[in-house]
Amino acid sequence: MKFLRFYYNDEIKTGFFDEKKVIELDDPIENVLNSWNDLEYLKKIMKNSYSLEDIDFAPPVDPTKIVCVGLNYRDHAEEFKMEIPDEPKLFLKPPSAVIAHGEIISYPPSSTEVDYEAELAIVMKKKGKNLNLNEVNDYIGGYTILNDVTARDLQRKDEQWSRAKSFDTFAPIGPFIETEMDPSRQNISLNVNGEIKQESNTKNMIFSPQELVVFISNIMTLNPHDIIATGTPSGVGQMQSGDTVEIAIDDIGVLRNKILKP
Repeated sequence: MKFLRFYYNDEIKTGFFDEKKVIELDDPIENVLNSWNDLEYLKKIMKNSYSLEDIDFAPPVDPTKIVCVGLNYRDHAEEFKMEIPDEPKLFLKPPSAVIAHGEIISYPPSSTEVDYEAELAIVMKKKGKNLNLNEVNDYIGGYTILNDVTARDLQRKDEQWSRAKSFDTFAPIGPFIETEMDPSRQNISLNVNGEIKQESNTKNMIFSPQELVVFISNIMTLNPHDIIATGTPSGVGQMQSGDTVEIAIDDIGVLRNKILKP
């Protein structure tokens, strides 16, 4: 099932998308993600319906942190002639980088090389620490799409990743949280102005989403709505001001954003 948050009359609302219309739900997203499989509950909180043209998307959640995984696709490792890692390589993006489907990515004046990175993202639904594989699915609320926008020239210059990954607008997320998908068999692709640049399948991940949640939760506490970006496949490249970037994942949909210089 596809859940979202959206703006209507300047208010953020929670909704369910039935592939035709958005049905408003009279409960915040945190409650919905914990009870979405209770159909009686959903029926009780259903309110108005809207067409997609009536609404503006909001970020599906407000994370306390975004944990990202580098080099988690075999084809991406081969592309850069790098060894398959023994453990996930982690870095963080700040919550202030988050924008929604349809919002503008701002091209920072301090960079001349801003890259796209298509990623499947995990959405946590409850607090978790020191989790194991047998219980981890009970902590995952669903999956969404994230563009790990990166100022590649600054990443090379700094020799660490904080500045390059952390500009405001550098974490587009959405448009939906899908609660019923199999994350291990999803086609993932990215196009720039309609031209395919990245194309792979999540079966090519080195570490599965569940393994990533376990590994990360044994380092840091994961809070409700935290995002884990699971890595990008091969084909990473630059965006230019004026480009429209679309990331598609089979069961979730399409995350679309335009990048512009201020």
